[in-house]
Amino acid sequence: MLLLAADTSGKSGSIALARAGDGQKSVDVLEVVPLDGRAFSAQLIPQIAELLQKHGKGYSKNDLSAFAVATGPGSFTGLRVGLAAIKALAETLKKPIGSISILEVIARSSASRGRIVAVLDAGRNELYVGDYEVGPSPADVRLHGEFLLSRKEFLAEFLASDRLPRSVVTPDAAVAGSVQVDGRNIELIEYPNAGAIAQFGWERLQQGRIVLAEDLDANYLRHSTDSKPVAGAK
Repeated sequence: MLLLAADTSGKSGSIALARAGDGQKSVDVLEVVPLDGRAFSAQLIPQIAELLQKHGKGYSKNDLSAFAVATGPGSFTGLRVGLAAIKALAETLKKPIGSISILEVIARSSASRGRIVAVLDAGRNELYVGDYEVGPSPADVRLHGEFLLSRKEFLAEFLASDRLPRSVVTPDAAVAGSVQVDGRNIELIEYPNAGAIAQFGWERLQQGRIVLAEDLDANYLRHSTDSKPVAGAK
């Protein structure tokens, strides 16, 4: 079966085409295509069509069996564009979606295990923060919460001595530098692309954690009219 994955949550994004079989734990990523965050709306659908045509004998959208998508947090405009495209395709084709928070993808991409805090720049001197427990297998993950915090709040809440996580992980070098505290491990990783979204989305589909097109929604953490940090899922 063919799986199309997308991430439009950041300043740049990507789509990926992957192949997997029933019961298969991992996907075979055929190709990852980068997207310019300044032109998601213009690029996304043409790039999906081109990606499908490049593989097999020239796939079309009708060959897709499932979708995977990063639901945020991140750019309002980018998330709206990406989720709208996946929703439209999934609804038209009557296919399932595996959705995942980009913060969870970052946490699970860490080389560490145990209590892991994933961090992304949210602008306005604020941070998107995901607090997770990741077991020996990356698939063994538990969410403690996702939050929108100022850097000061983050340092107080997550880097205080009595709440020391095993690892703080981020793909943002500027964030890693701004929250560095003596004795704390700040792990800098590459920003996950849609290939990782395909893998984790497939995992959710295999677990039966399916999202229908009409139920797919963005995980903004910040609402467009809010000026104060808000807590995420518990």
